[in-house]
Amino acid sequence: MGQLDGRVAIVTGGGHGIGKAYCEGLAAEGAAVVVADVDGAAARTVADAIAKSGAAALALGTDVADERSTRAMAAATLERFGHIDVLVNNAAVFATIPISRAPIEEISVDEWDKVMAVNLRGVFLASRAVLPAMKAQRSGKIINISSGTALSGSPTRIHYVTSKGGVISFTRTLAREVGSFGINVNAIAPGSTLSEADPTPEILAQRQRRVEDRAIPRVQLPADLVGTVVFLASPASDFITGQTLVVDGGAVMH
Repeated sequence: MGQLDGRVAIVTGGGHGIGKAYCEGLAAEGAAVVVADVDGAAARTVADAIAKSGAAALALGTDVADERSTRAMAAATLERFGHIDVLVNNAAVFATIPISRAPIEEISVDEWDKVMAVNLRGVFLASRAVLPAMKAQRSGKIINISSGTALSGSPTRIHYVTSKGGVISFTRTLAREVGSFGINVNAIAPGSTLSEADPTPEILAQRQRRVEDRAIPRVQLPADLVGTVVFLASPASDFITGQTLVVDGGAVMH
């Protein structure tokens, strides 16, 4: 018996990196998983692998910055599985879709808007798309992926860090709006995580430098985040809402 037997979980940005690990971890605990990703081919690859392992999975090409696409995501999930129990708002512009590392004067308005459209508006749209179903069943778990940089600040990524700070405020506000419907809304703030399949020497060096700031002195991997996602998706967290759990090996303590 898995912790999530009978539950249906949507993971946005589930076709790559950390999102893929979330999908696999939720499926391993018994959830039927909807892999929603703007890269539809990647979503299908992940969903096919989950199905081969014996779990139920559905791949959906989804642009979280587009309202019609998020509504279609929710509708397709309900058509296939009949209910929506968990939403993991993981899709973001950062690793899979690279952004500039530059001072504020060099970040274009277009790039600022692109980051906000996915990282913040995407959380808003995906949450709004699933809420009618969750309210109707009077239960649900929304898990928003923020970042430890939203708590500590990080130079040359002001657009990304600002968007992730907005995710924390969104989480607190939505938790107060929907708690009476039995819906929990929480956030996870990961540390710098090695999620690339073939990291460059520069990325490896950057991740290694972050180790020095941690109480647990090693590189963070996607697997380090999966347990927290499963916990927040499970009945064990039913009385936790509006919180941001930092999972970074003890770099940021608050």
